Amino acid sequence: MFNSSNPVFGRNIFTSTARDFTGTNTMTVKGTMGKAMLMLALVILSASYTWSMVMQPDTLDGVKTATPWMIGGAIGGLITGLIISFVPRTAGWLSPIYSMLQGLFLGAISAFFEATYHGIVMNAVGLTLATAFLLFFIYRTGIIKVTNKFRVGIIAATGAIALFYFVTWIVSMFGGNVGFMMDSSLLSIGISLVVVVVAALNLLLDFDFIEKGEQAGAPKHMEWYGAFGLMVTLIWLYIEMLKLLAKLSRRD
Repeated sequence: MFNSSNPVFGRNIFTSTARDFTGTNTMTVKGTMGKAMLMLALVILSASYTWSMVMQPDTLDGVKTATPWMIGGAIGGLITGLIISFVPRTAGWLSPIYSMLQGLFLGAISAFFEATYHGIVMNAVGLTLATAFLLFFIYRTGIIKVTNKFRVGIIAATGAIALFYFVTWIVSMFGGNVGFMMDSSLLSIGISLVVVVVAALNLLLDFDFIEKGEQAGAPKHMEWYGAFGLMVTLIWLYIEMLKLLAKLSRRD
């Protein structure tokens, strides 16, 4: 019933845990947001580490040093993310680790973009956070209501994007030309705009799903799981913002 296009919230996870829970210490939206802010702080903290490596005076040595950390962060983040997704009870202690690992990856990637497009990272961070707060305000005030039709539409759009990325990746593996995905053509920019909008709208589904968890009386540890799900969407949105701004910068 309470499906979300976020893979973390892809099952009736909150309602199922609430059904098996008999305690009185339940999750809240406020508690979940507090944990999400903590995870965000950890992402920024670890990102500053690989960022400083790439941005050191000898950039080439910095890149060589940061690359293993970046790859390790990406792989480690994927593994911990999968564990949390399938075993929600691990979210309380794995979510901070996930944040640190993702930060290592994002710090290096962001530095690579910044080295080519000066000022792009601050713009991407600002736009991502502004979008998140705007969507939270829109959700809380009921300007946009998460109806079943709205939910199905966003889920379908997100699935289509995932399929599109998978197909282009397969085509590129066999030597096909998928340069349009990263060039600065109007088509490429249009694709990025659509992906950014869909990623942003996923936040509405995440907020709604977390609120449903509070209403269902899910156990307190599910706040970490909800915060983890939000972080997955925010990281996706930030990366797509970076790609979009890079394309726009190349047209200047």
